Amino acid sequence: MAVGRIKANISKERILSEAEALFAERGFYAVTVREITRAARCNLAAVNYHFGNKQNLYMEVFRCLWKPRAERVLARFEKLLEAQGERTLQGIVRAIAEAFIKGPLSGEERLRHAQMMIREMARPTEAFEMVIGDVIGPFQQKLVELIRPFMAREMGRVALLLHIQSIISMVTHFNFARNPVMRITGMKYDDQFTDELVEHVVKFSLNGLSGAGEGGPS
Repeated sequence: MAVGRIKANISKERILSEAEALFAERGFYAVTVREITRAARCNLAAVNYHFGNKQNLYMEVFRCLWKPRAERVLARFEKLLEAQGERTLQGIVRAIAEAFIKGPLSGEERLRHAQMMIREMARPTEAFEMVIGDVIGPFQQKLVELIRPFMAREMGRVALLLHIQSIISMVTHFNFARNPVMRITGMKYDDQFTDELVEHVVKFSLNGLSGAGEGGPS
């Protein structure tokens, strides 16, 4: 019985992995269950047993693969923040930049993560609401609480969120758009260049925030 459970778990993990690869490459609507079973080397009964249908399988890809990857990045952010001691605006921005650009994801994980999210932004499904509600929304609320004390009292919520969105847009671009960045700059994503990117994000962000802050970019 234990062997049977192990085989079932391996089958489920393989289905999830192969399904994500296909969904990332072609999107939810273009992929068939038959293609997934062929890639995962399983039969239709295995997909039905573990997931019920393609929609449930797609949601499980986000719950079991996409969300844990995002949580690893956010955990890195929290760890970097805690290690800084005294809280500063510069330190907060640096933690964001380092967590994303020098974060824990492998090259393949970054690619799949970005492809899945890009497809959801272009043609949202039920997964989009889960990503916003469980991951992106809470993280941005955390950043609002962290950055608010450094901003002018009269700044409205929307203005603050736009500042935060600008920072997030920068770090996600440099993290996920590595091929065009390397092609344009002629640089490889080694430790030296990612350090330079982190410094660029920090300086650029602080310059943008300084006009709205109470005490400048300290």
